[in-house]
Amino acid sequence: MKVPDAMPLDLVTIPCRADNYAFLLHSAETGETALIDAPDSAPIQAELDARGWQLNDILITHHHDDHIAGISALRQGARVIGAAADAHRLPDLDVAVSENDTVTVCGEVTRVIDVSGHTIGHIAFHMADSRLLFTADSLMAMGCGRLFEGTPAQMWNSMLKLRDLPPDTTVCSGHEYTETNAAFALTLEPCNSSVISRLEAVRKIRAAGQFTVPSSLETERNTNPYLRADDPALAAAIGMAGADAVAVFAEIRTRKDRF
Repeated sequence: MKVPDAMPLDLVTIPCRADNYAFLLHSAETGETALIDAPDSAPIQAELDARGWQLNDILITHHHDDHIAGISALRQGARVIGAAADAHRLPDLDVAVSENDTVTVCGEVTRVIDVSGHTIGHIAFHMADSRLLFTADSLMAMGCGRLFEGTPAQMWNSMLKLRDLPPDTTVCSGHEYTETNAAFALTLEPCNSSVISRLEAVRKIRAAGQFTVPSSLETERNTNPYLRADDPALAAAIGMAGADAVAVFAEIRTRKDRF
């Protein structure tokens, strides 16, 4: 897809493994190409070859193998950027970053956001000019990552950071989990018309063999329960009227783990 009304960046979504996504960015202006996460080298290299692009940067969101397994085969001189807090379990980094650090990628300033929760040291990359947000397994389409290392309070704080970004931001998340996530969201609020509509739309998209990722932050803010833990209507719907947002978030995440 072409990023609208911004720098001339091309965004390519690449399915990898059973349900992972990697993302390529390319600037026609600078000729640079960047990769966000590398679940598997083969489909990514095939896309690079087909387009005649060569990698300049590889950005890593977190250490799980299904996000880094392809890096050694792909780096070939590319600059590898990842979290300083996670460096001990990432491939060798050329640039180690922390929250609010910036790096220039494809000619555009890119800000690092700490989104710990799924893992400690998970980061997201925000390109404000192009309105792109790479969230991997923190904020997902209609969902969020399972809390393998962090606490509900940490993940809720991460969700708030991302929710506060401009609503026209494009959210590039790491997995094709949207249909299951939407079906779960409907169990929380069976009469929520926005969730019903989104689930119907997602099912049509998947039936056509298309991707539901990326998604828009505005859509996520309206329908993703993990961004709405402080919404009184959602709290009431799950029998937690008046409860603290962290407690509501924790209950939603626990229910999803059992779904």
